[in-house]
Amino acid sequence: MPLTDRDLAILAFEAEWRRHVGAKEEAIRDDLGMSPARYYQLLGRLIETTEAQEHDPMLVKRLRRLREARVSATGR
Repeated sequence: MPLTDRDLAILAFEAEWRRHVGAKEEAIRDDLGMSPARYYQLLGRLIETTEAQEHDPMLVKRLRRLREARVSATGR
């Protein structure tokens, strides 16, 4: 299934969010029009897809590594 416009917007935001002024949560609301909880839910699902991996392999690999490190640190 191809990436949707929303999927592409989420990946682009995650790749560039450090360039935003202010808190990430505020930028998520302003730029994407969704709650941070929903954003992270969608991002977590998105980085598991082959399509996201093919679209931006370095970003997806980095996000997967970060998630794995968080899981290991919390023991879950």
